[in-house]
Amino acid sequence: MTPYQGRMLDALGDPTRRSIFELLAVGPRSVAEIAADLPVSRPAVSQHLKVLKEARLVSSTPVGTRRVYALDPQGLAAVRGYFDQFWNQALAAFAQAVEKPEEKS
Repeated sequence: MTPYQGRMLDALGDPTRRSIFELLAVGPRSVAEIAADLPVSRPAVSQHLKVLKEARLVSSTPVGTRRVYALDPQGLAAVRGYFDQFWNQALAAFAQAVEKPEEKS
């Protein structure tokens, strides 16, 4: 695991940040829109977004006087790559077990 991937997993380890991440999976939102769906204040949402942004899981775009946050596709690809390695190992082990000749007792 790279330090970059570790930061991503650490960022998603917090339930509030994970909720924000899941809200952004539906579509881009402003801090106010995110805070409206969570039991935390706007300043708290901003702090959580800062952590998610530093972990490269979200990006922001200025729209007028506010910022709109969205999932970062590059960060998502890195997280997926991390988990895919385990899936690929499991599939390879399964294929090996299936192809192994059955032992007779």
